[in-house]
Amino acid sequence: MSETDYQRKLGARLRAIRQQQGLTLQRVEELSEGKWKAVVVGSYERGDRAVSVAKLAELGEFYNVPVSELLPKDDLPTAQHTTPPSKVMLDLRRLSRSDLDPELRSVSRFAHTIQLQRGDFNGNVLTIRGEDLRALSVIFGTEPGELVGRLEDEGILAHV
Repeated sequence: MSETDYQRKLGARLRAIRQQQGLTLQRVEELSEGKWKAVVVGSYERGDRAVSVAKLAELGEFYNVPVSELLPKDDLPTAQHTTPPSKVMLDLRRLSRSDLDPELRSVSRFAHTIQLQRGDFNGNVLTIRGEDLRALSVIFGTEPGELVGRLEDEGILAHV
């Protein structure tokens, strides 16, 4: 499945959740006090615009739905059907390095969002669930195991 196909399926899922809640695009903009512009949410729903991990997490929070529920269920690429690790531990100090690969900055933003949601600010490590890892791997267009390998290579995984 191409990236564009996946964006469309993700968009269809976002639209379905919005409609399940009885919201129009205009009402989303009103309820969010302009944070979520109707035109932007509509472009996510059509698959015309890619949604970042951080924005997906924020949209999930707005809809009061876990990020994993925003992801399409039935049509995940075959590689996504592998069982991801039940959890991984991120080394937050290493993740906040100034020389972090720019491609991995979204992992840092995702981890920060999880910290905010959990109120977990120990500052050293953050454990993320397999579902969160799967969401990240979808955004990166890879299998969870491959993403774990990449994080390992970058020295971002904590080993306790």
